[in-house]
Amino acid sequence: MSENKGLAKGSLGAFESAVMGIAGTAPAFSVAVTTAAIVASVGVLSVGSILYCGLIMFGIMLAFIHLSKITPHAGAAYAWVGHVFGEKWGFFTGWGLLVASIFFMVSATIPAATSTLLLIAPDLVEDTTWVTLTAAIWLTLVTIVVTKGIKHASYTQLILTGMETAVIFALIIGAFIQYGGNPAHTPSFIWFSPFSFTPQLFATGALTAIFFYWGWDVTMNLSEETKGGEPHPASKGAFWAMVNLILFFIIMMIVVLIVLNDEEIAKANTNVLYAISDKLFPKPWSYLAVLSTILSTIGTIETQILQFSRSMFAMARDDMLHPRYAKVHPQWQTPWVATFVIWFLGVLLLFSSSYMPSVKKILESSILAIGFQICFYMGLAGFACAWHYRDKLKRGAYNAISYVLWPLLAALVMVFIALYSIPTFDTVTNVMGIGGLLVGFVPLFLGRLRRGNSATV
Repeated sequence: MSENKGLAKGSLGAFESAVMGIAGTAPAFSVAVTTAAIVASVGVLSVGSILYCGLIMFGIMLAFIHLSKITPHAGAAYAWVGHVFGEKWGFFTGWGLLVASIFFMVSATIPAATSTLLLIAPDLVEDTTWVTLTAAIWLTLVTIVVTKGIKHASYTQLILTGMETAVIFALIIGAFIQYGGNPAHTPSFIWFSPFSFTPQLFATGALTAIFFYWGWDVTMNLSEETKGGEPHPASKGAFWAMVNLILFFIIMMIVVLIVLNDEEIAKANTNVLYAISDKLFPKPWSYLAVLSTILSTIGTIETQILQFSRSMFAMARDDMLHPRYAKVHPQWQTPWVATFVIWFLGVLLLFSSSYMPSVKKILESSILAIGFQICFYMGLAGFACAWHYRDKLKRGAYNAISYVLWPLLAALVMVFIALYSIPTFDTVTNVMGIGGLLVGFVPLFLGRLRRGNSATV
């Protein structure tokens, strides 16, 4: 039934790709989940962290766009880094993404669960058992939608992103009208100044800020399912998604700071948008922010499952992972086995994490571990682009900056953030971040063993 290896080619256009990229980063979700953590780390410098990490991520986005010219590939960074540096580096690039995606099933589904419980059973919001159970239900429902086909996923994403955008714009307008003249934090150039940061402060804020932007690269993993064109619609989608995201996150961080004081931000935890909405609008209208967070979270869970399943499919198709994971459903044209894997591992990790002392602790550890994984695999992509196109240094300033210098600088900063942050991690975060990568040696060894045995038969 499932031996067909073809994905649904030509299903997405540039607009749908851009929406997928924006939804993959999940604006409302990222603000709701990550704001309290980054403000606790660097205070009002959160705005600068968001800006400079946006410029870093723009350099990585340029690397992905240029590397995609090698060939559109469902494995994206895995395939391109492997093409440039060899299959080992390619494998670990893909493995870094897979591990980050699995951890993300915890950091994404838990906010969906807490927001849902806030609407239907507020007294259970801090109950880890109920939060975990609700998160598992959301993960299961989204997995079903993704498995049924890329068109189903894209239509769902368009609806979710449209509704989310409408609510967010209402919050932004309301915030500037009501608090523009009487802000909780007075806007200052210091918020943006690079001279306000020490290296340690920058690294601390950046590891969390990087998490804000992660997910846009799903557009590149869907490039085999995107219509052809020049430039490729997946690349155009990635570009416009990144431009919109940088502007949005800067504006939203300013909104958070002018509406909420430090104590309110810390108390809100994963419900920052609701805290803003509750100060701006009377009930029940304030609950629209909760709905926005739920919609955004569902959207990013969907895109992350897509990214994981396409990466695993591509690695299995190349026999870097067991070929069973490359099976595609003949009717839905989706890698259903790989999709089932992330659902199973996500549920397993969710219930394992429920033994941690609090919902907040679960989120903090998973977000930092994911930030480390992002720096690893995206940094490798930046290095691969700079090396592959190094001859562009002789072909004018635009080519030198776009193909080599900006991606290289972004990759170097990614490495700096990761290495500088490791000593600050607790044991749980280091096990998740570094240990997750090291586990990759097991499937790498098993794959070599399997290919060696098949070669001798």
